[in-house]
Order: sequence, then C-alpha cells, then structure tokens
Amino acid sequence: MLSPSAPIARRVPVAIVGGGQAGLAMSWLLKRRGIEHVVFEKHRVAHEWREARWDSFCLVTPNWQCRLPGWPYAGDDPHGFMLKEQIVAYLEGYAASFAPPLHEGVQVTRLRRVDGGFELQTRAGDCFAGQVVIATGGYHTPIVPRSAERLPGTILQLHSSSYRNPRQLPAGAVLVVGSGQSGCQIAEDLHLAGREVHLAVGAAPRSPRVYRGREVTDWLTDSGYYDIPYERHPQKETVREKTNHYLTGRDGGREIDLRRFALEGMQLYGRFGEIIAGDGALLARFAPDLGHNLDQADASYLSIRRSIDQYIEAQGIDAPCEAPYMPVWEPQAERTSLDLAGAGITSVIWAIGFAADYRWIEAPVFDGRGRPVQRRGVTDVDGLYFLGLPWQNTWGSGRFADVGKDAEYLLRHLALADTGVG
Repeated sequence: MLSPSAPIARRVPVAIVGGGQAGLAMSWLLKRRGIEHVVFEKHRVAHEWREARWDSFCLVTPNWQCRLPGWPYAGDDPHGFMLKEQIVAYLEGYAASFAPPLHEGVQVTRLRRVDGGFELQTRAGDCFAGQVVIATGGYHTPIVPRSAERLPGTILQLHSSSYRNPRQLPAGAVLVVGSGQSGCQIAEDLHLAGREVHLAVGAAPRSPRVYRGREVTDWLTDSGYYDIPYERHPQKETVREKTNHYLTGRDGGREIDLRRFALEGMQLYGRFGEIIAGDGALLARFAPDLGHNLDQADASYLSIRRSIDQYIEAQGIDAPCEAPYMPVWEPQAERTSLDLAGAGITSVIWAIGFAADYRWIEAPVFDGRGRPVQRRGVTDVDGLYFLGLPWQNTWGSGRFADVGKDAEYLLRHLALADTGVG
C-alpha cells in the first residue's frame, strides 16, 4: 500500500531519490542523526522485488547478510534464502520500523543544479534541496536487442523482468537468451517444470554454493573478500563491469551447472548474435563460443575454490577435502544457428540485463557511457551523491549486505556540508 499523501516540503537540507534498500538505509541514518530530509519513491517500497521478479525468485545470498542499518535479519533461518514475498515483507517492515519521510508514487522527473543546491521537479510539485542522494540503483531500462523486432507476433517475447512462471508461456519450447543469474535461474525454473529449454550462454561466471563443509559466502566473509574495495580488487575497476556469478538459493541453495542441465536435455548455444531470415526459415544465430564460455565459468568456479583452499591452509583450519572438479558434459560441436519454427520455439525470454537511465539528472557527473563517475558515492559536484550502485565500494555495496556501510560513509559528507544540517 502506498504511504498516505502529504504535502511535499519545498525546501529540505537533503533529498533522497529512490525508496528501495539504499534509500531507506540512508533515511534511517539521517533520521537517527536528526537531519531533516525527504525520500521520493517513483512506485512503492520494494517495488523492484515485488514487480520485477518471478514467482519462485529467492535470494542467492544467505539471510544473515540482510543487515540494513537498524534492521538485521531476525528470522529463524539465517542460513536460508528468503523468497520474494519474504524480501518484500523485510523491506516493508524496515520502513514501518522508523517511519521515514517517504513519498511513494512520486517520480522525480528532473534534477538540476541551482544556486545553493538542487531543484527537484516531481509530478507532485517541486522541491529545493541543499544535497541530493541518488539511490535508484543502476538497473533501469530492460535491454532487448533490435533484432528482436524480426520475430513474428506468434512468438511471445518477454524480458526477464516480466517473466513470472512457466504457466505464463504458451505451450512449446522456450529460448532463453542470457546466462547471468536471471537467465540461468529462469532456465532452471522452466527446466524443472518440464519445458524444453534452449539457452544462449554468455560470459557470466559461476560460483560454488557449498565447499569443504561450509557455505561459500561464509568462507568469503571470514577471509575478508567481501571487504576488498574495488581499487584493491585484482580486476580493479573492471570488476564493476562483471556479470554476477550464477547460482541459486532455491530449495535451500545449490550450484547451477549448465553442463548438468545439458545432460538432462537442455539445449545450449554460444552467445546470442541476431535473428535473421535464411533458407526459408527464421534463424537465431549464435557465436561459436559455447565451449569457451563454459570453460571460463568453470575457471571462475575453480578460482573461488582455490582462494578458499589458500585461506584454509593459511589459517590452519581443519576442513574436509573435496574431490577435484570434473566437467560432466562437453559440447560435441558448436551450433551457431537455431531454426525457431523447426525447434518449436513459441517463447523467447531476453535475460541480457538493464541499461542505466540518468537522463533526468542535469549535472556533469557522467562518463561517455552515461554512468556516474563517483568515489564511494561522492561526485565532483558538491552535494550530489550516489548510493546502492554495484561495486560502489565493495562486493556488497549494491546489496543488503553492505549498502548500509556505504550510507554511513555518505552520512559523514552530508552532515559536514554547509547546508544547515551539521
């Protein structure tokens, strides 16, 4: 339910744009500090979790990592993985716990720098703020390739954000394009429902779920991996461009091994290229890189295992050993095309991500690709900050795990700025 409408303050020291976990974390800290502020949310609390996730969706990180400021996970299953409706309840409970100055259903349509601060134009009136925190995340516009326009109306097309369950799709085979977390989990959802699935596999890495007797997130927490800032990460700033490792929290949590899916009948291809007409058929074309992509995913998987082995050895921990990993399936040939009609494809699900859309922000803080240039959320424009971006500082920056730490860092800047809030 949307929060009751209330007059929007025309002048506030701080405005937060976005009422998800990042915006709420920032609001909790500001309220505790006694700093007047307002939060604008285009939809309602937990909208993305509620509306842009499929029915069987669950967290891929354990519940104990849900540790928003003042609201750590308090359930009876810390090592479980909250389902979609539980995530929504967690966030709604957070908002109810401290009653933030939240305006739901209010979209900020324009943000521009003016003397002394920023003007925010909204559909419910304008607001002036001395400082602004952009907490809308980095996933705004679903990506669908232009070649999708060549598909006939008889084939249902969905972006992953619109997929709900197998019953939503017409009878027939399904082509899933993209092997990040969403693509792999949706492909598994369909596979478990007995649907014939064709999956275009990209360069996404994969992760173990449990290794040497413990959940991998426990090992990586203890070893300090999650505290490494991106500047000290071996991949440096490029880590911000990497797709999340695929695995699942479904049924108590498990690994996703696409090779095993192939053994069970799922059809795998390389990276999606385009839709073309050829030889009287409509073809989906793929790069001849399936074997390479599977090998690279396994390389990431094995790298995580090696890092845990090294930590165990360095700390002298008594942990059970595991057998070496052996691939259970190898592609016999690289299939570079698929006759959609011949394969009985009646649905295509595009799971190739989102693009950021900050066109409503009028400030010189973006690079040539439209991404915010920031250091731990602080931009070169005084008073303008970002929060909740992937790898804003560490692995947990855009997650329940550590968005609160980034908010605490920004709080120091907000509280010290000369806007009457110190």
